[in-house]
Amino acid sequence: MSFRWSAQATRTTSALALSALLLASAAKHFRTPRFYYPVVPDYLCRNDEPGSRPNGPLAVMSREEWVASSGLLEVTAAVGLLLPATRCGAANATTAMFTAFLAGHIDALRRAYGPNGTAAERRIHTVRLPLQIPLILWSWSLRK
Repeated sequence: MSFRWSAQATRTTSALALSALLLASAAKHFRTPRFYYPVVPDYLCRNDEPGSRPNGPLAVMSREEWVASSGLLEVTAAVGLLLPATRCGAANATTAMFTAFLAGHIDALRRAYGPNGTAAERRIHTVRLPLQIPLILWSWSLRK
């Protein structure tokens, strides 16, 4: 008896793998949130220090709140990808999420190559930004 691997089985396995990656990343958001701080652009972060100027109209949460929120989004996306009934919508939302994360990665790379950037930051962010492209394509492929 031969086993035939179907396109549906490939998509399901791929969805399980991306879901596992998202869950691992979400766990890291809560275990070591400082790892993600550089990827949250300053213009999104509320400045809670007394007497400080606001960073702009998009600065509605603190850096910590942005990291926690993105971790929760990743958990939600992971669960959505696991369920066949919600997989298409979750794949679309995950694609949008990874695309939105590009702004943070670009900003982190810009700062890493700025006057206060270190060699380690340049290495890290030079690698992290291009990794978003396969993630975007991967999640996009699961929407069928």
